[in-house]
Amino acid sequence: MLDGLPLIDVHLHTASKPTLKLPWETWVQGFPVRDLMDRLYDADGTVIPAVFDDYLVSEGVDTGLLMCEYSPKVTGTQAIEDMLPIAAAAPERIKIIGNVNPHLHYPVDEEVRRQLTLGAVALKIHPVHAGVAANDRMLYPAYEACQAAGIPVVVHCGTSTFPGAANTYGDPVVLDDVLRDFRSLTLVLAHGGRGWWYDAAAFLALSNDRVWIELSGLPPARLRDYYARQNWNRLTKRMIFGTDWPGIPGIAANARAVARLMPDDDTVAAVLAGNASRVYNLKAAA
Repeated sequence: MLDGLPLIDVHLHTASKPTLKLPWETWVQGFPVRDLMDRLYDADGTVIPAVFDDYLVSEGVDTGLLMCEYSPKVTGTQAIEDMLPIAAAAPERIKIIGNVNPHLHYPVDEEVRRQLTLGAVALKIHPVHAGVAANDRMLYPAYEACQAAGIPVVVHCGTSTFPGAANTYGDPVVLDDVLRDFRSLTLVLAHGGRGWWYDAAAFLALSNDRVWIELSGLPPARLRDYYARQNWNRLTKRMIFGTDWPGIPGIAANARAVARLMPDDDTVAAVLAGNASRVYNLKAAA
């Protein structure tokens, strides 16, 4: 709980250093977290599960979702198997979001189902790092598997500054095809259209009740500017809190800053936890 409210962070990266392609300082993007990282990681460069859970508790996080990523060209591999010990240390608090890359996984639907059996509560697609459009037919079996399982698909919508990223695939407009072809699939737009596509992401979320804006990687102080052309009160009801940790100084600080932007207490509660509980099928925090 944070200030008496449940808090869910839907976008956390606990990368294993040996499988990270990027230099460590590039990965954490210059934020002052060195002392924290020294405590969280063991000598082999792996997150210490109990220490990480303690950190989440100290930040007021009731549920945290860990991101897998299979992007050897850009960030490296953060395999679901590496997340399992972290989630097992606190199964009520820590969950996993799977990932498939159609250039690595075939058949992609079989890989989705495999990751679901390991405990994934959602699937992430990373067009910019995988080098594939979100409406590419190679991904359609993965969407079908998620739709059948009743889990959301998280799609990276926005730019990436990491070497090898293909930002041409960050445009959320292609998701119109996916929404049309999968009539009960829920989409979460990670980074909310960061870069050049804030209005496109907002339009999708405001025009379709199966689309959500996920706030990871967006400085709260800039949010009103990013969505200046949108109806802020309406759009906030379509938002889900996430940080993109460790690319931010602190989870609680970000959550409080986001809360201050919300139009009323009900929206604060929804953005910090309620929307995520519903979209990701999570047990509501006590």
